[in-house]
Amino acid sequence: MSNAVKTLAVAGAVAAALAAQTSGASAQSKEKCYGVSLAGQNDCAAGPGTTCAGTSVVDYQGNAWTLVNAGSCDAMELPATPDGTARQGSLEALTRDLPA
Repeated sequence: MSNAVKTLAVAGAVAAALAAQTSGASAQSKEKCYGVSLAGQNDCAAGPGTTCAGTSVVDYQGNAWTLVNAGSCDAMELPATPDGTARQGSLEALTRDLPA
């Protein structure tokens, strides 16, 4: 077998392995998680006065959601609020950290 054919075979195998790994990750189920995105990084629905993706204006805005891996929403580690109250993601819109 020539070196060119061997190189193509190895490159094809690597490409196939990467494609399989990528498609497996994207097939994982997702869920909407409210209150976990940074300002301007939400996926959609950032409450009244906003339109869709990238329109949240406050970090961890409670009524803005981001798609996360199913089952990980309420386990995400988030910084506490300025007054020390713990933050947690939610499968439903929250009333905390809303724009003024």
